[in-house]
Amino acid sequence: MQISQATEDDWAAVSTIRLRALREDPDAFGSTLEREERFKEKHWRMRMRTVPTWLAFDEAGEPRGIISMLLEPGSPTDDRHVVGLWVAPESRRQGLAWALLDAIRQAAIADGARTVSLWLVDGNHAAGDLYVRAGFTRTGERMATPRDADVIEERYVLELPRPA
Repeated sequence: MQISQATEDDWAAVSTIRLRALREDPDAFGSTLEREERFKEKHWRMRMRTVPTWLAFDEAGEPRGIISMLLEPGSPTDDRHVVGLWVAPESRRQGLAWALLDAIRQAAIADGARTVSLWLVDGNHAAGDLYVRAGFTRTGERMATPRDADVIEERYVLELPRPA
């Protein structure tokens, strides 16, 4: 597997894996398949210009995982926020999620961040276990998801090493 940061020209691969993630695990995301299926090439390219995204590719060059990082509105400027981590079921338990999280961690450190955070929907125990093993801590901060007030998510934070 190869992990690489997506460029604007990778828009089709990003679209393919993102739509597959929304199709196969819709409850894990804040967006919906119906919404993102309407995106045109122009939108995907704009997303690649504004939201750093990494893809995991298999040996045949097919995208098997995705993760993005952004400055979340209202968060401290030294925090980077993880969104959209997903690995295809046939590629799980092979270290892809770890590698994608490591790409985010390295990028956040290079960007001067002190923390990486994310919101995780209640009941997603596999992802919660992964994040805790990767060094994230549960904050106890909870809120309803924007698309469904009955679905609650919790904030997790990873403290990054400080520069020497």
